[in-house]
Parts: sequence; C-alpha cells; structure tokens
Amino acid sequence: MVPHVGLETQPSLEDIVLLKPDLIVASRFRHQRIAPLLEQISPVLMLEEVFEFKRTLAMMGAAMLRQQQAILLDQWQQRVTALRSQLQEKFAGRWPITVSVLDIREDHIRSYLPASFAGSVLTELGFAWTPTAREATGVSLKLSSKESLPVVDADLFFIFQRADSKAAQQNYDKLVRHPFWQQLRAAQDGQVWRVDAVAWSLSGGILGANRMLDEIARVAMADSHS
Repeated sequence: MVPHVGLETQPSLEDIVLLKPDLIVASRFRHQRIAPLLEQISPVLMLEEVFEFKRTLAMMGAAMLRQQQAILLDQWQQRVTALRSQLQEKFAGRWPITVSVLDIREDHIRSYLPASFAGSVLTELGFAWTPTAREATGVSLKLSSKESLPVVDADLFFIFQRADSKAAQQNYDKLVRHPFWQQLRAAQDGQVWRVDAVAWSLSGGILGANRMLDEIARVAMADSHS
C-alpha cells in the first residue's frame, strides 16, 4: 500500500518526514515554492514536465540507480511499433487518420492537444491532428458551446468524463443528440471511443501510457464503435 501524503497541490510535509525518504520526486510547476522545505527532508529531484513520461522514467531510474527503465522503454517502443502497424493495416489508404481527444465536463468540453500527455502518445502512434489542434498552443482547448464542435471534427474521437458526476453524464447525453455532433465524421462513422479518464488525463506515467495503448488497440481490432 502506498502511503498517502496529501494532495498533489498541497503535500503534507509532516507525513513525508515520517516516511524518511531517500529521495523526493516533485514537479517544478507544483512544488517549486516548497522546494527549500523538501530539501531539508531529503534530496529532491525536480521534474520540469511530469507528462513527458519517457524522460521522467529515465531521470528517476538514473536518480535511483536502477536500470529497469531501459527495459520498460524498450517494451514501450515494441508495443508502439506493433500497434502503429496494426492501425496502418486497418485504415490502409486513409492512414494517418485525424483524431480528437474530448473531455466531457459538467458545463463545457475540453479538447486535448498534441502537447498533452494523451496527445504525445497519439502522435507517437502516427495519428494526425486537426488544423485547429496543430495551430493551438498549450495542452487543451475549452469549447464553451456545442456550436464550437466543428473545430474538433476528426475521423476518430477518444472521449472520457474526467468528473464522474450526473451533470457530466447529462452534458454527454445532450452532446450526442446535438445536430452538430451528428454531423461530425467520427460520429457518423461509428468511431467514437469511450476511454479511461485517469489513464488519459491524470496519470502522466508509463503505466497510464500503457493503459492508453490497451484501449487504442481496441480500435485496431474492431470494425466500429459508438
């Protein structure tokens, strides 16, 4: 069992002290302000971007004097190469198809971009992005109205609900009934895939990335889904 040491945005220094860690791994974005306090407890490895999971894995392996990360990265590359070939075979002359990653929230929709964790995995697999996604900066776009749906129009959608709430589900139910939604290519072709929110938007590590590959593999093995 992994001990709980508070929130990601507000870790409990008292609980961390009790663990007597040999190394503390932290996010510069989240924990820069408390870095001096963390350094009084143990050496600190600050990660610039937690979503760059391959770099994170390599850095942690080096800091902990472990080499398993090289094996994990080799296994990852083998999985990516195999799945990319399966996708190319499935979509044939249409490959690379365009993709959008949509997070259905209670009062709006988030479209994740190539710079996001999920986006980096999809790009490595060879998926293409919509013009809007390619030109945008940051990790996501906020769509405040259903009228904005055409900007995420793609051949395939991966969709999740980050908030497991009745309001988010109601927003999704309204979304799929909206005329603009029904005109989108992915909806018309049955290429709308529900995926795990934790793996796709909250994990940022090698385990989450492999979980993503598991779910993307369903696309390669099925005819259609909605």
